Amino acid sequence: MFQFIFTAFLNGVAVWLASRYLNGVKVTDFPRAVIIGLVIAFLNATLGALLDVIPSPARFFSMGLFGLVVDALLLMLADHFLKGLTIKNFWYALALAAIVSVVNAVAHWIF
Repeated sequence: MFQFIFTAFLNGVAVWLASRYLNGVKVTDFPRAVIIGLVIAFLNATLGALLDVIPSPARFFSMGLFGLVVDALLLMLADHFLKGLTIKNFWYALALAAIVSVVNAVAHWIF
């Protein structure tokens, strides 16, 4: 449970930081970013796990980069349902997914 909360908070921080540097990603404020991080962690734990199993040949042939596409699609889904998060197009969602993945990987490596 602690790891889920930690991941959700990290996702929120990553989304908040990325919204400061990516012109196509807008987040209204930091508490909203933490809520967005919680929703992203929940989507990755449920729907993301299912979507990771289905395209496993694509993931194998793309050397794992197809996982970023799945994460970008989940971010666009979160954008559709959440107020306070605006992602301009798929390419900004893909860049946001890459930033969130890197922040999570570094944080989990450190902790």
